[in-house]
Amino acid sequence: MSGTHDEAFGDDGSDEAFADLTDLTDSTDSTDSTDFTDSTHFTDDTLDTGLLEEELRQAAAILDPVPAELRRIAVDAFALHDLDARVAELTFDSLVDAIPVRGAEDPPRMLTFRVDDVTVDVEVTEDGLIGQLLPPGPADVEVLSGPRAHARLTADDLGRFTGEAPPSGPFALRLRTGGDVVVTEWLRA
Repeated sequence: MSGTHDEAFGDDGSDEAFADLTDLTDSTDSTDSTDFTDSTHFTDDTLDTGLLEEELRQAAAILDPVPAELRRIAVDAFALHDLDARVAELTFDSLVDAIPVRGAEDPPRMLTFRVDDVTVDVEVTEDGLIGQLLPPGPADVEVLSGPRAHARLTADDLGRFTGEAPPSGPFALRLRTGGDVVVTEWLRA
């Protein structure tokens, strides 16, 4: 590149020289009709943001369309939204919080979720899920896992449930105990 560029911008890439140039343009004759810094040239009539937004949406739909599978997943995720559900937060994850056991190869992942007085303990193994709901009691348990069909499990009177297929990718649990609905945070298996 030429030395002109280096003179316009400082060696460190700053815009000090550029700032000096903008000071010069501010001091020019204000009667110049090409002065675009005057906000009266841009009104709502000439720059309709709603129209611009619609044109950008159309261009994005043509140039970079949303894949059909992703659109279906998004619609399914919205349909899963439960306004009455309480969200159980992750309070323990053996991948982060546990002390490693020497000699144990691929130990199961232990998770604990809590909301108010409800605790959900889950063990994720290569064979599936094993869990328990506390306080103990029967519940319907759904394993939510993206585009796949949701696994439906049943917790017995002691709050225990098992699932044969381990979740792959992001998953969450939805538990229905009578009229109460608890949904765990989403996390990656």
